[in-house]
Amino acid sequence: MNILFQINLRLILVSGKTKEFLFSPSDSAGDIAQHVFDNWPEDWSQEAVAKAEILRLIYQGRFLHSNVTLGALGLPFGRTTVMHLVPRENLPEPNSQDQRQKSKGGSSSCCSASCCIL
Repeated sequence: MNILFQINLRLILVSGKTKEFLFSPSDSAGDIAQHVFDNWPEDWSQEAVAKAEILRLIYQGRFLHSNVTLGALGLPFGRTTVMHLVPRENLPEPNSQDQRQKSKGGSSSCCSASCCIL
C-alpha cells in the first residue's frame, strides 16, 4: 500500500512507553491489536501480554470496539494520531461513568456552566 494513504499511529502504554506503527484506513482496532501483539517491540518486554484479544485501544478517551476501522474514525493521512494501548479483558459498559456519577448523588456538571465529563 502507498505510504501516502496510511495512518501513522503512536501507541502509548500505561508505563508511558511509545511506539509508532503504520496502518491502512481499513484496519480495525482488532487488526491493530493483533499486529502489535505479533510484532511486540523489544523495549516493551516488561509489558508483554498473553494474547492479542486483551489489548484495547483508547482514542479520545473512549475504548474502541474491535470492529471499528481507522477509516471510520476519520483519522488523517500524513499526520500522527495518538492512542493508548491497554490490557483489559472486557470493555466497560456504556455510560458506566454517568451511572457512577449519579450514584454519588451529584450531577455531571462540575460548575454552573454546562460541562461534559468524558
